[in-house]
Amino acid sequence: MDKLQKFELMNKVARELEDLQNSQNALIEKIGKIEVDNMNGLNDSFLEKNLSDMHGKIAENVEAVTGIFSYFEQKRDEYGDKNRSAIEALEAQAAVDAANS
Repeated sequence: MDKLQKFELMNKVARELEDLQNSQNALIEKIGKIEVDNMNGLNDSFLEKNLSDMHGKIAENVEAVTGIFSYFEQKRDEYGDKNRSAIEALEAQAAVDAANS
């Protein structure tokens, strides 16, 4: 795997981590809405307990994913800075190859 391929793969992983982070946040929002609906009339103790537990677990996951995402973004950025000239040369060569085919 050359430096450009590795950098592109790192970008892909960063996008996937960001998507995972967004998905976790969406789950927290959905659970919150159900919790509010339950408090606004249902008052179901089973829902209250289990949704609260789920909310806590997912909040822990959000923190974990956020930490992993921050770490990986920094690692990717450092890799990109360290290998900028090689990556740019490979990108230029790929553009030339694409234009000639």
